[in-house]
Amino acid sequence: MTQSINRSRLLVASCFGIITTAMIFAIRAGVLTQLGTEFNLTSKELGYVNQMAFLGFPIAMIFGGPLYNIIGPRKIIWVAFVTHLIGIISTIFADGFWTLLLSTFFVGLGNGTVEAACNPLVADMYEGKLKTQMLNRLHMWFPGGIVIGSLVSKYMTEASLGWQLQMGIIIIPLVIYGLLFAGQAFPETKAEEGVSNVTNIKAMLSPLYIFMLLCMALTSISEFGTTQWVEPILGKAGASPLLILALVTGLMAVGRYFAGPLVHNLNPTGVLWTSALITTIGIVLMSQSTGTMVYVSAVIFAIGVCYFWPTMIGFVAEYIPKSGAFGLSIMGGMGMFSTSIFQPIIGGWIDDEKRNAAARGLTGDAMELAAGQEVLDNMAIFPAILIIAFGVLWFMMRNKKPDHQQDETLVAEQPQL
Repeated sequence: MTQSINRSRLLVASCFGIITTAMIFAIRAGVLTQLGTEFNLTSKELGYVNQMAFLGFPIAMIFGGPLYNIIGPRKIIWVAFVTHLIGIISTIFADGFWTLLLSTFFVGLGNGTVEAACNPLVADMYEGKLKTQMLNRLHMWFPGGIVIGSLVSKYMTEASLGWQLQMGIIIIPLVIYGLLFAGQAFPETKAEEGVSNVTNIKAMLSPLYIFMLLCMALTSISEFGTTQWVEPILGKAGASPLLILALVTGLMAVGRYFAGPLVHNLNPTGVLWTSALITTIGIVLMSQSTGTMVYVSAVIFAIGVCYFWPTMIGFVAEYIPKSGAFGLSIMGGMGMFSTSIFQPIIGGWIDDEKRNAAARGLTGDAMELAAGQEVLDNMAIFPAILIIAFGVLWFMMRNKKPDHQQDETLVAEQPQL
């Protein structure tokens, strides 16, 4: 007798997989300063540690995506579970820089494999508009999970509970998604039809796709570069960095959940240009603010970055449809890869600005604050470039209509981070 598919259970399990990924992101951001103190690491070395998480993610997606249709969702899910478990446990027992690098890479592999498994799994379970609705519900839990992780890390830190216990708390959602997936029947995979890999690659070699690929690198670093370093950058600004992270990601969760249809109905180039402008303003304001005004500028930043990722994916699906699911996966992978590349660079900026502040006679909290504000000024360069880039894009695309022959499920199957 064939076991029936429990769609609700599989959806909830997938949500807990995304929550696990998001809590890892948030808690690692929250304990970054503690890791530096514990192992006597410079900010640049911490950047290399962060880099491994963002590097493991696209590697897992690039290989996990094609393997999904070959070995099926069940095996991909358990690869995600095992790599997550190895990454978390080995982080807890890390004893220095190199073990942190390795453990963080496994964490990144787990994060990327969850995305590679859960996106097509949910897409295969639902049809039509319900498919998009359920995928939006799934990906609401990335910013939602960051809110949970940020608050957990904040209160555990205030209770003098160390970074090992904070990493250990992530095992709870990990075990939950493992138990929920255990023993379940999975839907049959639906391999892409009608478009060959050769056609995909030809479309991906077009100037417009390459242009968008470069823009994706800048949109991702504008969002993740700022949020991943929130503790070292804003730790002395008179506001709680983890509350800022929770505020930003909470607003993003609400914005994406309720305004998704609005974004899809608007001109995507206009949304992207406006997002770049607001993001730039938000980062610049954060670089000049202290106390309560840091929260105000964080709200502006959240509004700016909220629609970057889904609108970039949606633009490619509408205007470069022949790139197919392959092209959309590479676009998402580029976002995480660029973030990984910039992690040690941002860490190096923090070290350099601390030295510059010390040379000006600043010490202690004043030195930390000055360094963080200068780094934020550097970060504002990325969305500022995008204001120009998306302005050019709008001019290029102002009279071009999207190709509606693209299967809308290709958009739904991409990770809406």
